[in-house]
Amino acid sequence: MVRALGVDPGTRSFDLALVEGSRVVDERSIDTAIVAKDPMALVKAIEEMGSDIVAAPSGYGVPPTRIEDVKDPHRFAVEVLLLSTDEDIEEGISKGDVGAYVYRGLALVVEAMKARGLRALFIPSVVLLPTVPSWRKLNKIDMGTADKLAVAVLGVYDQSRRLGISYSETSFILLELGYGYNAAIAVEGGKVIDGEGGTVSSMGFLTSGPLDAEVAVAGRRWSRVDVFHGGVVDLCRSSSLEEAVEKHLSGDEACTTAVEAYLEGVVKSVASVLTSFSSRPREILLSGRYSRSETIRSIVEEKLKRFGIPIRRIGLLEGARISKEAAQGYAMIAEGLSGGYFEKLIKHMEIDRACGTTLSWLIHPRLREARERVLRAYLESVASPRLCNEKI
Repeated sequence: MVRALGVDPGTRSFDLALVEGSRVVDERSIDTAIVAKDPMALVKAIEEMGSDIVAAPSGYGVPPTRIEDVKDPHRFAVEVLLLSTDEDIEEGISKGDVGAYVYRGLALVVEAMKARGLRALFIPSVVLLPTVPSWRKLNKIDMGTADKLAVAVLGVYDQSRRLGISYSETSFILLELGYGYNAAIAVEGGKVIDGEGGTVSSMGFLTSGPLDAEVAVAGRRWSRVDVFHGGVVDLCRSSSLEEAVEKHLSGDEACTTAVEAYLEGVVKSVASVLTSFSSRPREILLSGRYSRSETIRSIVEEKLKRFGIPIRRIGLLEGARISKEAAQGYAMIAEGLSGGYFEKLIKHMEIDRACGTTLSWLIHPRLREARERVLRAYLESVASPRLCNEKI
Protein backbone atom coordinates (compact mmCIF):
# COMPACT_ATOMS: atom_id res chain seq x y z
CA MET A 1 0.00 0.00 0.00
CA VAL A 2 1.31 3.44 -0.99
CA ARG A 3 1.76 5.97 1.82
CA ALA A 4 1.32 9.36 0.18
CA LEU A 5 1.79 12.73 1.84
CA GLY A 6 0.07 15.84 0.52
CA VAL A 7 1.42 19.30 1.35
CA ASP A 8 -0.90 22.24 0.80
CA PRO A 9 0.81 25.67 0.92
CA GLY A 10 -2.11 27.76 2.13
CA THR A 11 -2.13 31.51 2.60
CA ARG A 12 -2.78 31.09 6.33
CA SER A 13 -1.37 27.62 7.05
CA PHE A 14 0.57 24.77 5.48
CA ASP A 15 -1.43 21.57 5.94
CA LEU A 16 -0.02 18.04 5.63
CA ALA A 17 -2.15 14.92 5.17
CA LEU A 18 -0.74 11.38 5.06
CA VAL A 19 -2.94 8.92 3.20
CA GLU A 20 -2.98 5.12 3.20
CA GLY A 21 -5.61 3.75 0.86
CA SER A 22 -8.68 5.94 1.30
CA ARG A 23 -7.84 7.02 4.88
CA VAL A 24 -5.92 9.90 6.39
CA VAL A 25 -3.63 8.31 8.96
CA ASP A 26 -1.67 11.37 10.06
CA GLU A 27 -2.00 15.12 9.59
CA ARG A 28 -0.45 18.39 10.71
CA SER A 29 -0.96 22.10 10.26
CA ILE A 30 1.86 24.65 10.41
CA ASP A 31 1.30 28.40 10.44
CA THR A 32 2.41 29.94 7.15
CA ALA A 33 4.35 32.62 9.01
CA ILE A 34 6.48 29.88 10.58
CA VAL A 35 7.27 28.32 7.21
CA ALA A 36 8.07 31.75 5.77
CA LYS A 37 10.63 32.35 8.52
CA ASP A 38 11.96 28.78 8.76
CA PRO A 39 11.30 26.63 5.66
CA MET A 40 13.16 23.72 7.24
CA ALA A 41 10.34 23.41 9.79
CA LEU A 42 8.20 22.14 6.92
CA VAL A 43 10.91 19.83 5.55
CA LYS A 44 11.44 18.32 9.01
CA ALA A 45 7.70 17.71 9.39
CA ILE A 46 7.62 15.97 6.02
CA GLU A 47 10.49 13.71 7.03
CA GLU A 48 9.01 12.95 10.46
CA MET A 49 5.66 11.86 9.04
CA GLY A 50 7.25 9.34 6.70
CA SER A 51 5.84 8.46 3.29
CA ASP A 52 6.56 6.63 0.05
CA ILE A 53 5.81 9.71 -2.02
CA VAL A 54 5.20 13.39 -1.29
CA ALA A 55 3.00 15.69 -3.35
CA ALA A 56 5.09 18.81 -2.84
CA PRO A 57 3.75 22.39 -2.96
CA SER A 58 3.20 23.05 -6.66
CA GLY A 59 2.12 26.67 -6.92
CA TYR A 60 0.64 27.47 -10.32
CA GLY A 61 1.22 23.88 -11.39
CA VAL A 62 3.31 21.79 -13.73
CA PRO A 63 2.69 18.50 -15.59
CA PRO A 64 3.29 15.59 -13.16
CA THR A 65 7.01 15.87 -12.45
CA ARG A 66 9.15 13.68 -10.19
CA ILE A 67 11.75 15.59 -8.20
CA GLU A 68 14.51 13.34 -9.53
CA ASP A 69 13.77 14.81 -12.99
CA VAL A 70 14.27 18.36 -11.72
CA LYS A 71 17.76 19.48 -12.74
CA ASP A 72 17.69 22.97 -11.24
CA PRO A 73 15.34 23.00 -8.22
CA HIS A 74 15.72 26.71 -7.47
CA ARG A 75 14.93 27.87 -10.98
CA PHE A 76 12.17 25.28 -11.30
CA ALA A 77 10.49 26.49 -8.11
CA VAL A 78 10.85 30.23 -8.68
CA GLU A 79 10.26 30.54 -12.42
CA VAL A 80 8.04 27.55 -13.26
CA LEU A 81 6.00 26.81 -10.13
CA LEU A 82 5.75 30.37 -8.81
CA LEU A 83 5.96 32.29 -12.12
CA SER A 84 8.31 34.70 -10.42
CA THR A 85 11.93 35.82 -10.41
CA ASP A 86 14.52 36.23 -7.70
CA GLU A 87 14.28 39.99 -8.22
CA ASP A 88 10.49 39.92 -7.68
CA ILE A 89 10.90 37.99 -4.46
CA GLU A 90 13.67 40.19 -3.10
CA GLU A 91 11.65 43.31 -3.91
CA GLY A 92 8.71 41.91 -1.97
CA ILE A 93 10.90 40.98 0.98
CA SER A 94 12.35 44.50 1.06
CA LYS A 95 8.78 45.76 1.48
CA GLY A 96 8.08 43.26 4.25
CA ASP A 97 5.40 41.44 2.25
CA VAL A 98 4.65 38.03 3.78
CA GLY A 99 3.80 36.61 0.35
CA ALA A 100 7.38 37.19 -0.80
CA TYR A 101 8.72 35.41 2.28
CA VAL A 102 6.44 32.46 1.50
CA TYR A 103 7.68 32.35 -2.10
CA ARG A 104 11.30 32.34 -0.95
CA GLY A 105 10.45 29.68 1.62
CA LEU A 106 8.83 27.46 -1.00
CA ALA A 107 11.88 27.68 -3.23
CA LEU A 108 14.10 26.71 -0.30
CA VAL A 109 11.80 23.78 0.52
CA VAL A 110 12.04 22.43 -3.03
CA GLU A 111 15.82 22.77 -2.95
CA ALA A 112 16.02 21.01 0.42
CA MET A 113 13.77 18.16 -0.70
CA LYS A 114 15.97 17.60 -3.73
CA ALA A 115 19.20 17.78 -1.68
CA ARG A 116 17.88 15.37 0.96
CA GLY A 117 16.77 12.82 -1.63
CA LEU A 118 13.10 12.86 -0.67
CA ARG A 119 10.73 11.07 -3.05
CA ALA A 120 8.45 13.81 -4.23
CA LEU A 121 6.43 14.95 -7.21
CA PHE A 122 4.78 18.14 -8.37
CA ILE A 123 1.21 18.27 -9.66
CA PRO A 124 -0.72 20.20 -12.34
CA SER A 125 -3.14 23.07 -12.15
CA VAL A 126 -6.42 23.33 -14.05
CA VAL A 127 -5.09 25.14 -17.14
CA LEU A 128 -2.73 22.24 -17.91
CA LEU A 129 -5.48 19.61 -18.11
CA PRO A 130 -6.49 18.18 -21.52
CA THR A 131 -10.12 18.05 -20.29
CA VAL A 132 -10.36 21.85 -20.43
CA PRO A 133 -10.92 23.01 -24.04
CA SER A 134 -8.15 25.21 -25.42
CA TRP A 135 -10.54 28.08 -26.23
CA ARG A 136 -11.33 28.44 -22.52
CA LYS A 137 -7.62 28.78 -21.75
CA LEU A 138 -6.80 31.72 -24.01
CA ASN A 139 -5.03 34.50 -22.11
CA LYS A 140 -5.60 32.59 -18.86
CA ILE A 141 -3.11 31.34 -16.28
CA ASP A 142 -5.03 30.96 -13.05
CA MET A 143 -7.98 28.73 -13.88
CA GLY A 144 -7.34 27.08 -10.53
CA THR A 145 -3.90 26.53 -9.02
CA ALA A 146 -2.59 23.10 -8.04
CA ASP A 147 -4.33 23.23 -4.66
CA LYS A 148 -7.70 23.98 -6.28
CA LEU A 149 -7.29 21.00 -8.62
CA ALA A 150 -6.47 18.89 -5.56
CA VAL A 151 -9.76 19.91 -3.93
CA ALA A 152 -11.64 19.07 -7.14
CA VAL A 153 -10.17 15.55 -6.99
CA LEU A 154 -11.48 15.20 -3.44
CA GLY A 155 -14.84 16.50 -4.66
CA VAL A 156 -15.18 13.83 -7.35
CA TYR A 157 -14.33 11.10 -4.86
CA ASP A 158 -16.66 12.54 -2.20
CA GLN A 159 -19.68 12.87 -4.49
CA SER A 160 -19.13 9.46 -6.07
CA ARG A 161 -18.89 7.75 -2.68
CA ARG A 162 -21.72 9.68 -1.05
CA LEU A 163 -24.25 9.33 -3.87
CA GLY A 164 -23.20 5.83 -4.90
CA ILE A 165 -22.44 6.86 -8.49
CA SER A 166 -19.48 6.31 -10.82
CA TYR A 167 -16.81 8.95 -11.32
CA SER A 168 -18.22 9.60 -14.81
CA GLU A 169 -21.61 10.51 -13.29
CA THR A 170 -20.29 13.17 -10.94
CA SER A 171 -20.88 16.85 -11.68
CA PHE A 172 -20.55 19.90 -9.49
CA ILE A 173 -19.26 23.42 -9.10
CA LEU A 174 -16.51 23.59 -6.52
CA LEU A 175 -16.67 26.95 -4.76
CA GLU A 176 -13.53 27.61 -2.74
CA LEU A 177 -13.76 30.26 -0.02
CA GLY A 178 -10.13 30.46 1.04
CA TYR A 179 -8.41 32.77 3.48
CA GLY A 180 -6.92 34.86 0.69
CA TYR A 181 -8.58 33.72 -2.53
CA ASN A 182 -11.85 32.38 -3.91
CA ALA A 183 -12.19 30.00 -6.84
CA ALA A 184 -14.93 28.31 -8.86
CA ILE A 185 -14.13 25.01 -10.62
CA ALA A 186 -16.54 23.21 -12.99
CA VAL A 187 -16.55 19.41 -12.96
CA GLU A 188 -18.73 17.40 -15.36
CA GLY A 189 -18.51 13.69 -16.05
CA GLY A 190 -15.90 13.49 -13.31
CA LYS A 191 -13.52 15.74 -15.25
CA VAL A 192 -12.56 19.37 -14.75
CA ILE A 193 -13.92 21.34 -17.71
CA ASP A 194 -13.48 24.97 -16.61
CA GLY A 195 -12.31 27.09 -13.73
CA GLU A 196 -11.74 30.54 -12.33
CA GLY A 197 -8.83 30.63 -9.92
CA GLY A 198 -8.22 33.12 -7.16
CA THR A 199 -6.84 35.92 -9.36
CA VAL A 200 -9.56 35.41 -11.99
CA SER A 201 -12.48 34.64 -9.72
CA SER A 202 -14.23 37.10 -7.42
CA MET A 203 -12.64 39.45 -4.89
CA GLY A 204 -11.21 37.49 -1.98
CA PHE A 205 -10.35 38.52 1.55
CA LEU A 206 -6.81 39.41 0.41
CA THR A 207 -6.88 39.64 -3.36
CA SER A 208 -8.70 41.96 -5.74
CA GLY A 209 -9.75 39.18 -8.08
CA PRO A 210 -9.99 40.01 -11.80
CA LEU A 211 -8.78 43.41 -12.94
CA ASP A 212 -10.07 45.57 -15.76
CA ALA A 213 -7.31 45.84 -18.40
CA GLU A 214 -7.65 49.59 -18.13
CA VAL A 215 -6.88 49.29 -14.40
CA ALA A 216 -3.78 47.28 -15.25
CA VAL A 217 -2.64 49.98 -17.66
CA ALA A 218 -3.31 52.68 -15.08
CA GLY A 219 -1.18 50.82 -12.53
CA ARG A 220 1.77 50.89 -14.96
CA ARG A 221 4.26 48.70 -13.13
CA TRP A 222 3.03 45.70 -11.15
CA SER A 223 4.99 43.17 -9.09
CA ARG A 224 4.44 39.54 -8.11
CA VAL A 225 3.31 40.42 -4.57
CA ASP A 226 0.47 42.59 -5.90
CA VAL A 227 -1.65 39.43 -6.24
CA PHE A 228 -1.90 39.39 -2.43
CA HIS A 229 -3.62 42.78 -2.26
CA GLY A 230 -6.74 44.67 -3.28
CA GLY A 231 -9.34 42.57 -1.47
CA VAL A 232 -11.76 42.98 1.42
CA VAL A 233 -8.97 43.63 3.90
CA ASP A 234 -7.68 46.70 2.05
CA LEU A 235 -11.07 48.43 2.16
CA CYS A 236 -12.44 47.14 5.46
CA ARG A 237 -9.17 46.96 7.45
CA SER A 238 -10.39 43.86 9.26
CA SER A 239 -8.30 40.98 10.58
CA SER A 240 -10.55 38.32 9.04
CA LEU A 241 -13.58 37.91 6.81
CA GLU A 242 -15.66 37.05 9.88
CA GLU A 243 -14.74 40.41 11.41
CA ALA A 244 -15.52 42.17 8.13
CA VAL A 245 -18.97 40.56 8.07
CA GLU A 246 -19.59 41.59 11.68
CA LYS A 247 -18.67 45.20 10.86
CA HIS A 248 -20.91 45.02 7.78
CA LEU A 249 -23.87 43.80 9.84
CA SER A 250 -23.27 46.59 12.37
CA GLY A 251 -23.45 49.21 9.63
CA ASP A 252 -19.81 49.98 8.82
CA GLU A 253 -20.08 51.54 5.34
CA ALA A 254 -16.62 50.53 4.07
CA CYS A 255 -17.06 46.96 5.24
CA THR A 256 -20.56 46.78 3.75
CA THR A 257 -19.16 47.79 0.36
CA ALA A 258 -16.34 45.23 0.65
CA VAL A 259 -18.55 42.37 1.83
CA GLU A 260 -21.24 43.02 -0.77
CA ALA A 261 -18.57 43.05 -3.50
CA TYR A 262 -17.23 39.76 -2.12
CA LEU A 263 -20.66 38.10 -2.04
CA GLU A 264 -21.83 39.37 -5.42
CA GLY A 265 -18.52 38.25 -6.92
CA VAL A 266 -19.02 34.73 -5.57
CA VAL A 267 -22.44 34.55 -7.24
CA LYS A 268 -21.05 35.83 -10.54
CA SER A 269 -18.21 33.29 -10.48
CA VAL A 270 -20.70 30.44 -10.05
CA ALA A 271 -22.86 31.85 -12.85
CA SER A 272 -19.81 32.16 -15.11
CA VAL A 273 -18.62 28.55 -14.87
CA LEU A 274 -22.21 27.29 -14.96
CA THR A 275 -22.32 28.22 -18.65
CA SER A 276 -19.70 25.55 -19.42
CA PHE A 277 -21.91 22.62 -18.37
CA SER A 278 -23.91 20.63 -20.92
CA SER A 279 -26.47 19.82 -18.21
CA ARG A 280 -27.25 21.11 -14.75
CA PRO A 281 -24.62 20.08 -12.17
CA ARG A 282 -25.75 17.93 -9.27
CA GLU A 283 -24.37 20.17 -6.54
CA ILE A 284 -22.37 23.20 -5.51
CA LEU A 285 -19.64 21.98 -3.16
CA LEU A 286 -18.16 24.49 -0.72
CA SER A 287 -14.58 24.22 0.48
CA GLY A 288 -11.89 26.40 2.01
CA ARG A 289 -11.28 28.07 5.37
CA TYR A 290 -14.31 30.36 5.26
CA SER A 291 -16.70 27.57 4.26
CA ARG A 292 -16.18 26.33 7.84
CA SER A 293 -17.64 29.55 9.27
CA GLU A 294 -21.36 29.00 9.90
CA THR A 295 -22.10 32.72 9.54
CA ILE A 296 -20.29 33.15 6.22
CA ARG A 297 -21.51 29.84 4.84
CA SER A 298 -25.15 30.64 5.60
CA ILE A 299 -24.88 34.05 3.90
CA VAL A 300 -23.19 32.55 0.83
CA GLU A 301 -25.73 29.73 0.63
CA GLU A 302 -28.59 32.23 0.78
CA LYS A 303 -27.06 34.15 -2.14
CA LEU A 304 -26.65 30.94 -4.17
CA LYS A 305 -30.22 29.71 -3.71
CA ARG A 306 -31.21 31.52 -6.90
CA PHE A 307 -29.52 28.78 -8.95
CA GLY A 308 -31.75 26.04 -7.53
CA ILE A 309 -28.77 23.69 -7.13
CA PRO A 310 -28.22 21.75 -3.88
CA ILE A 311 -25.39 23.23 -1.81
CA ARG A 312 -23.26 21.38 0.70
CA ARG A 313 -19.79 21.38 2.21
CA ILE A 314 -17.38 18.99 0.57
CA GLY A 315 -16.80 15.72 2.42
CA LEU A 316 -13.38 14.82 3.79
CA LEU A 317 -11.48 11.56 3.64
CA GLU A 318 -12.07 9.13 6.47
CA GLY A 319 -9.77 9.89 9.39
CA ALA A 320 -9.27 13.58 8.52
CA ARG A 321 -9.64 15.99 11.42
CA ILE A 322 -7.49 19.09 10.99
CA SER A 323 -5.98 19.05 7.49
CA LYS A 324 -7.61 21.18 4.83
CA GLU A 325 -9.24 19.71 1.75
CA ALA A 326 -6.36 20.61 -0.55
CA ALA A 327 -3.79 18.66 1.49
CA GLN A 328 -5.96 15.56 1.21
CA GLY A 329 -6.39 16.10 -2.53
CA TYR A 330 -2.65 16.58 -3.00
CA ALA A 331 -2.07 13.23 -1.27
CA MET A 332 -4.74 11.54 -3.40
CA ILE A 333 -3.07 12.73 -6.61
CA ALA A 334 0.38 11.55 -5.50
CA GLU A 335 -1.04 8.21 -4.35
CA GLY A 336 -2.93 7.71 -7.61
CA LEU A 337 0.02 8.68 -9.80
CA SER A 338 2.04 6.07 -7.86
CA GLY A 339 -0.37 3.26 -8.73
CA GLY A 340 -2.29 3.22 -5.46
CA TYR A 341 -5.94 3.21 -4.39
CA PHE A 342 -6.80 6.39 -6.29
CA GLU A 343 -5.13 5.42 -9.58
CA LYS A 344 -8.44 4.92 -11.43
CA LEU A 345 -9.72 8.30 -10.23
CA ILE A 346 -6.59 10.15 -11.31
CA LYS A 347 -6.59 8.45 -14.71
CA HIS A 348 -10.29 9.17 -15.17
CA MET A 349 -9.68 12.86 -14.50
CA GLU A 350 -6.73 12.70 -16.96
CA ILE A 351 -4.40 14.41 -14.51
CA ASP A 352 -1.61 12.12 -15.71
CA ARG A 353 -2.02 13.61 -19.21
CA ALA A 354 -1.45 17.25 -18.19
CA CYS A 355 1.03 19.09 -20.40
CA GLY A 356 2.56 22.46 -21.26
CA THR A 357 3.36 25.43 -19.04
CA THR A 358 0.81 27.63 -17.34
CA LEU A 359 1.61 30.38 -19.86
CA SER A 360 1.18 28.18 -22.95
CA TRP A 361 -2.18 29.70 -23.90
CA LEU A 362 -1.26 33.38 -23.68
CA ILE A 363 -1.72 34.99 -27.08
CA HIS A 364 -1.54 38.72 -26.26
CA PRO A 365 1.59 40.16 -27.94
CA ARG A 366 2.57 41.90 -24.70
CA LEU A 367 2.91 38.50 -23.03
CA ARG A 368 5.07 36.78 -25.65
CA GLU A 369 8.31 37.42 -23.78
CA ALA A 370 6.92 36.10 -20.48
CA ARG A 371 5.54 33.01 -22.20
CA GLU A 372 8.89 32.26 -23.81
CA ARG A 373 10.79 32.91 -20.56
CA VAL A 374 8.73 30.40 -18.58
CA LEU A 375 8.89 27.85 -21.38
CA ARG A 376 12.68 28.19 -21.48
CA ALA A 377 12.90 27.79 -17.70
CA TYR A 378 10.74 24.66 -17.88
CA LEU A 379 12.76 23.09 -20.69
CA GLU A 380 16.08 23.84 -19.01
CA SER A 381 15.18 22.87 -15.44
CA VAL A 382 13.37 19.57 -16.07
CA ALA A 383 14.90 16.43 -17.59
CA SER A 384 11.72 15.19 -19.30
CA PRO A 385 9.44 18.15 -20.06
CA ARG A 386 5.91 17.38 -21.27
CA LEU A 387 4.73 19.80 -23.92
CA CYS A 388 1.31 19.77 -25.58
CA ASN A 389 0.84 18.87 -29.22
CA GLU A 390 -1.56 21.70 -29.97
CA LYS A 391 -0.24 24.94 -31.42
CA ILE A 392 -1.65 28.20 -30.15
